[in-house]
Amino acid sequence: MVSQPLFTTLAPTIEWRAGDLLLLDQTRLPHEMVVENVADVAAVWRAIRELRVRGAPAIGVAAAYGLCIAMRDSTALPIAQFRAELERHANWLETARPTAVNLSWGLRRMLRHARATDAKDAATLYEALVDEAMRIHAEDRALCEGIGEHGMPLIAQDCGVLTHCNAGALATTGLGTATAPIYAAHRAGVAFRVYADETRPLLQGARLTAFELQQAGVDVTLIMDSAAASIMSQGLIDLVIVGTDRVAANGDFANKIGTLGLAIAANHYGIPFYVACPSSTLDLETPAGARIEIEERDAEEVTHLAGQRIAPDGMKARNPAFDVTPHALVTGFITELGIVRAPFERSLRSLFATEGSAA
Repeated sequence: MVSQPLFTTLAPTIEWRAGDLLLLDQTRLPHEMVVENVADVAAVWRAIRELRVRGAPAIGVAAAYGLCIAMRDSTALPIAQFRAELERHANWLETARPTAVNLSWGLRRMLRHARATDAKDAATLYEALVDEAMRIHAEDRALCEGIGEHGMPLIAQDCGVLTHCNAGALATTGLGTATAPIYAAHRAGVAFRVYADETRPLLQGARLTAFELQQAGVDVTLIMDSAAASIMSQGLIDLVIVGTDRVAANGDFANKIGTLGLAIAANHYGIPFYVACPSSTLDLETPAGARIEIEERDAEEVTHLAGQRIAPDGMKARNPAFDVTPHALVTGFITELGIVRAPFERSLRSLFATEGSAA
């Protein structure tokens, strides 16, 4: 269905090449295509924190490989010391960003694999870690394809689809999450249009989503965040699909700031509102959205634009990176196993409790 390459000009978001971790620096897009060879675990932490690698699924893959980078030069250590260092690096990497559950999910999975591996020496355990990170990487691509397959029927001929931030190929190592149904429908020859919110303050919609959709030949129009409700009121939007960084057990979910307003507007105009959610982003240990920690970023991201101050000197600013949308505003979750509908607390747990989620 989606086996052919979509892009001819985009470098892979993440690549593991003979012990080296290569990351596409997303802060330089769309003007420059820069691939960074990440030298050490501190550089991986900074790449996640500074959004050079971003998007919940991509962060999970990068973190798994980050542990491999952390332990790459420690294979001569005694096995007990190697294991202790592995735990220390995992705990530190987890501090890079608090909201996206894939970060802790990927690190916990790596640690579980290390504990279950009966290795007699550090070199053997290191190879087992690399194998597991590569499995996480391959699974991410497969999850994206599954979301594309199950979400594609939602996109009808001549419909308008609204998306927010970047839950695309650049946020994963595959087709993306929210964009996977879009790419699948585009490949199937469905004629439709996409409206991409610019996504202030860091403009992931303008810099990344609009860019990658344009590169793939999708009919995409960039709009201001504040124009979304007006565009809905004109009857131009038939469907909203967004991604997510964490889904609580009851179906409340965290996504890029501005998602809550879209959900409220979509509910007002009777527009279906879907969330693309791979199993790696489901957190059954968190009962409700009120328990999700929301990352607060530097105020300068709000007071400045492209390095230029746009607010008065000394102006205070709030910069929450995410908001939480209550499950009552969600039509369904598009997962790699199918579309999940309310009651979410029962349906999500039933489908994913044994499927390797963050539970």
